[in-house]
This record gives sequence, C-alpha cells and structure tokens, in this order.
Amino acid sequence: MRLAFHAIGVVFLTLLTQIGGLVWVGTAVITHRLHKRRLVKLGVFLLIYAGISLAAVSIAPVFGRVALPCFATGQSQLAMQSPLYCVLNRHYVSKPMYQAANNLAADMDRRFPGTLTQALDANFPFLDGFPLLPHLSHNDGNKLDIALFYADPSTGKYIRGKTRSPIGYWGFERPERGAELPCDGRHDILTGRWDMGWFQIFNSVVALDRPRTRAAFEWLTTHDKGGKVGVTKVFVEPHLGKSLGVESDILRFQGCRAARHDDHIHFQVGR
Repeated sequence: MRLAFHAIGVVFLTLLTQIGGLVWVGTAVITHRLHKRRLVKLGVFLLIYAGISLAAVSIAPVFGRVALPCFATGQSQLAMQSPLYCVLNRHYVSKPMYQAANNLAADMDRRFPGTLTQALDANFPFLDGFPLLPHLSHNDGNKLDIALFYADPSTGKYIRGKTRSPIGYWGFERPERGAELPCDGRHDILTGRWDMGWFQIFNSVVALDRPRTRAAFEWLTTHDKGGKVGVTKVFVEPHLGKSLGVESDILRFQGCRAARHDDHIHFQVGR
C-alpha cells in the first residue's frame, strides 16, 4: 500500500510539475531514517522543490527554454496570469516564443497603453516531447496560451490584470444566436472538450474587451507570419473568431476532441 501511494505521488507530481516526482523520491530517501513526522517531510519536500525550481530558471536555457515573468509590476507588459503557473514550472517557452510573446505584449501596450498581456500554460523547463497535461501539444516550448482581455460590464472600461476565471481558463464566451457550433450534439467519451459547468461559480462577472482581444488576434495572424520568429498557428472557436471579425489562413479550429478555445488564445511559433 505504501509503495502504491509513493508511486501515485511520483507519477502525479511528475505530470503536474515535471520535477515534483523527482523531489518526492528525494524527500522519501532523505527522511526515511531521519524523521517520520509528516510535517517534517512536507517541509523537506517544499525546501527541495523550491530550490530546484529556482535553479531551473538558470538551467532551462541549456535546454532552449526561457522563463516568462511570474509577476506583473506597474510597468509590466507581459506576465503570468497567476504565480501558480510558476510554482508548477509551467511558464517556460523557447527563445523564439519568448520574443514573440514580448513583441505581442509590446504591441498591445502601444495600441492600448497600460495593457497587460497575461500568459497561461506554456511548457516545462526541460526536455522536448515531455507532455504538459491536459494539453495535447505543449511539449516543446513553442506553444503558449494567453488570457483574453476583459472590461467592466457596466462601463466597458478595461480592467488591467483581470480575467473571468481565477486561473484564466474555463471562463468561456457564449456563442451568439445562430453561431457556428461544429461540435454541437457530439458526446465523445475520450475528449478534452470540457464545458466545466461546476467551475463557473468561481468566475467573475466581466465582459470581453473586444477591441483588445481582436487586436491580439490581428497581431498574431499578421505579424511576421511564417518568418524566423513568426507565428504559424492560432487556435480559436469558430464562433469567437467570427464574432470578432478575424480571419487568416493560420487561424484554426482545434477540433472537437481538444479543449475549447473560447476562453483563451493558443498560438505557436515554428513548426
């Protein structure tokens, strides 16, 4: 039973944070003979985990990864939507993606001064091909999700650093009447297309900032398309893309088995 518990812990933390499983094993080895109290073991785990996570920022460039900024300052143009993504080591991107994300954020701030572009899931610090669940393709640092932009529903004024969902995901935009719904009526068993009805009670009452969100899509689908640091693919639900009036040959529907993309923007650089 104890072995099964440790095995589950290692697998779960490895899939969630990449380094967590290794830290779990290290903690078990260190505390096996020294102390039996759970609080002591937790303290050792957190200490080792924090140390390796901090070291990963400096080591990741060896693997072609760069850490996105975890916190927004008063002058920030780009930051993670929540420090949680940094705690879980899910804020690493390739150098071309780092440049693309910063260029997008700079353009958003130029067009709409004071705008903060918020990143969501990116990639882990080490190794190409390592899965970043539940995503199907975030495994090489060249894919990044960013949050939509939101405004006060009563005034229409942009709210800096605010998202509908506390984690940036699962705050879906409702389709307009008669909108294209390619997955309507499907009930696939193996799918990541979750409506997350139970989660909606945690979401804030905000309105989509349409000018900013449209501008982000426009930049992603037109700037240096296919170039050295060019964006090569952007995912969006058809109803949201049509509602915003954005079209491009690199603007794609991700399919009915992948996660919904009317709560965030997914884009990638390179192949």
